[in-house]
Amino acid sequence: MNAEFCADDEWLRSEVRAFLEAAVPADLRFQHDTIERQSKDTAGWIQRRLHAKGWSVPNWPVAHGGPGWTPSQQSLFHVECARVGAPLPSQFGPIMIGPVIYTFGTDAQKAQHLPGIRDGSVFWCQGYSEPGAGSDLASLKTRADRDGDDYIVNGQKIWTTQAQWADWIFCLVRTDAAAKAQQGISFLLIDMRTPGIVVRPIISIDGMHHLNEVFFTEVRVPAGNLLGAENQGWTYAKFLLANERAGLAGTAHLRVLLHHLRVRAVDMAEADSFDMSAFTRRYTELSIDVDALEALERRALCAAPGSADAAVLAMPLKLLGTTLQQNVAELGIDLAGPETLPCAGLPAAPKPGSNHADFSVSGPVLMQHYLFKRAATIYGGTSEVQRAIIAKAVLGL
Repeated sequence: MNAEFCADDEWLRSEVRAFLEAAVPADLRFQHDTIERQSKDTAGWIQRRLHAKGWSVPNWPVAHGGPGWTPSQQSLFHVECARVGAPLPSQFGPIMIGPVIYTFGTDAQKAQHLPGIRDGSVFWCQGYSEPGAGSDLASLKTRADRDGDDYIVNGQKIWTTQAQWADWIFCLVRTDAAAKAQQGISFLLIDMRTPGIVVRPIISIDGMHHLNEVFFTEVRVPAGNLLGAENQGWTYAKFLLANERAGLAGTAHLRVLLHHLRVRAVDMAEADSFDMSAFTRRYTELSIDVDALEALERRALCAAPGSADAAVLAMPLKLLGTTLQQNVAELGIDLAGPETLPCAGLPAAPKPGSNHADFSVSGPVLMQHYLFKRAATIYGGTSEVQRAIIAKAVLGL
C-alpha cells in the first residue's frame, strides 16, 4: 500500500487545517506541542475537542471509535497538527494502551476503559522501567501475587512519565518467579487511586516535572484487571512497544522545528550580518535526513500486521528518529548561541502579543528542548539495544 499523500486525501487536509485553525487559539500554539511542554489541562482540552470532531484516536479502527483513516490520512493529520502547533494530547492512552486493550482485552475491559481514552477524561501512564530493569526490561522485579480474587502488588517503577496526572497505570509485573524471565510476566491495569501507591516527582535536567517514581506497597488489584493471560504479559508489552517506537520518530514536528529555525536564521542574517553558509549546510543535510525518515515512517505505517516490515521497522525508525531529533536540537542551540544560557527560569509561556512560533525557537526553550532530547535515545529502548536487536533479527549476526 502506498502511503504517499494523494489527491484523494486533499479533502481531509483542507478539513483538518480549517478545523485546527479555528479550534486552536493563538495563545496555545507551540506551547504544549511536545511531551516535555505538555500540561494536563491542555492535553485534556485538545483531546476533548478532537473527540467532539471524531478525531481523538486517529490510529483506531471504526469498530472501536476511531475514524478508520488510512496510514496516509493518519500521517496527514499529524502533519497538520504539527504545522499549526496544536497542543499534544497525552499519548499513553490513545497510542499505547488503547490498541492493546481493544486487541487483547475482555469486553468488560474495553467497555470500561476505551471511552475515557477517546474523550480525554481518563489519563494513563506506563509502568515498565524499574531501577534495575530499564533496557533489560525482562529483569523487572515488581511482583503480583495472587490472593483469591485479587493480586497483591509490591515493587517500584521509575521514569514514569505523567504519573502525577494519571488515573490509571498499565503495569508489567512478575507473577511467576520460577519461570524464565520473559515467561513469568503479566500485564495489569491498575487504578492509581488504589491504597498503597505513592508517586514521587523527578525533576529532570530540563528543569521540568514530567517524570516520577511510583511505589507499590501491598496494593490490592482485582484479578479482572489482568489483561490477557497470566504470564503472557511480554507478548502484550512487545505489541505496545512496537506502537510506541513507531510513534517516536516525530517527523512532522521535526520538519516544523527546522522550518522555524530557518526563519529565525534568516531574520538573524538580515539583522546582524549572520553568516548563513554553515547553517544552510546543516539545515539542508538535516532536511534530507527528515525526508528519508519520513519515507521509512510511511513504510512502517503501511506494514501489514504480522509482516516482516511490521516486526522490524519500528526499531530502525526509533533509532534513526531519536538520533535525528538530537541533531536538530543541537542545531537549535548552536543557532541561538549565548541566548540559551542560563537555562534556569525557563519560560512557561510566550509573552502576551508575541509570535508563538518565535517562542518555540527562543533560546531558553531551545535549551530546554535540547536537554530533554538527550533522553530520546534512551526511552522506548536505548539505541544500543535497538542496534543489538537489529543485528540479531535483521542481519542474523
